[in-house]
Amino acid sequence: MREFLHTLPDGKVPILIVCGTRPEIIKLASVYHALRESSWARPSWVHTGQHGDMAVQMLACFNVKPDHVLERKEESLLDFSTGCRVQLDAVLRSKPWAAVIVQGDTESAFLGALSGFYHQIPVAHVEAGLRTYNLNRPFPEEGLRQMIGRIASFHFAPTSRAAKALEREGVSPQKIMVTGNTVVDAQLWACAQHDIRRRLVGKGHLLVTMHRRENWGADVEHACAAVADIAREFPSLPVLFPVHLNPIIQEPVHRLLGGLANICLTEPLDYLAMQQALADAWLVLSDSGGLQEEAPTFKVPVLVLREETERPEVLDAGCALLVGTNRDLILKTVRRLMTDDVAYRRMQAPSNPFGDGTAGLQIADRLGSALCGEDSSCDQPEGQVNVVA
Repeated sequence: MREFLHTLPDGKVPILIVCGTRPEIIKLASVYHALRESSWARPSWVHTGQHGDMAVQMLACFNVKPDHVLERKEESLLDFSTGCRVQLDAVLRSKPWAAVIVQGDTESAFLGALSGFYHQIPVAHVEAGLRTYNLNRPFPEEGLRQMIGRIASFHFAPTSRAAKALEREGVSPQKIMVTGNTVVDAQLWACAQHDIRRRLVGKGHLLVTMHRRENWGADVEHACAAVADIAREFPSLPVLFPVHLNPIIQEPVHRLLGGLANICLTEPLDYLAMQQALADAWLVLSDSGGLQEEAPTFKVPVLVLREETERPEVLDAGCALLVGTNRDLILKTVRRLMTDDVAYRRMQAPSNPFGDGTAGLQIADRLGSALCGEDSSCDQPEGQVNVVA
């Protein structure tokens, strides 16, 4: 790590946030705004273009205006990765960045971390330490987050369990901070700013989503068959299924579920609409990691359409169950929760195990202390500050 950091003319330290997908924007918005409001940092946001219109909508939702927008010329992941690395290199050369911040396990996060590493700029990893230790589930996310973990200088773990995973891998405890998950920051902001609260009368709907690569093929068919079974057995239960745009998901979902009267198949929901759908839900059936983190805020149980989860805290808290895509198990579990109020109430978490909504502020404070000293002030007349991390 370099001995000195250079400040900008206003005495603040330049921090680069690299982000490209919808979930990353949700989980980095509070960090960005906390840094903007700090006395010491000048954050710049790079949008890699990994997601298109969905990302543009999300940036507007969270009042983020990117400073750098990279061009995505081709659709393939290889072409995206190659072009992104070249363009990131130019951005990294443009200023003496004090740190590069990435989140999670996307291709954009990995490329941002790798670029920072090659330029010998400290990498800060938000949502560090999530693990299944199965490189095929989820693929390629598990490999990407493990690789980021090897080169990061700051590890912002959402839970103590994630922090312990990092320590077992040899990461120094001094480089790890348990902050909670920034997804809760985003939810609380959305609820306050947009009056998101339960609006449906009665039980509510069954909210279903599927998108993960590991479930493509037969597993999607099995899960859809289970949803069809549920809809037929409980015709008074509304089922809301925002369908991912990937044709691999679209075709079996519409073929197997399109003709059932109590199933509503929609286009993907934007962030605020999804939060409202969660608030109105009775139960979530999904392979989404984000929904596992978000549903407990609204005390909605989750049945996880996967064989394992890198978010075991929801299992420990009792607010989620792993059901995979086993048709019989899914139906049996839903039937039990429909008929056993005690079992259902046991799955309603009293609080969200992923934090209290202050993660973004904690991350900004820790970076300020590490880069600028305990008072988080980097105002130096000579334009340099000592690195103390």
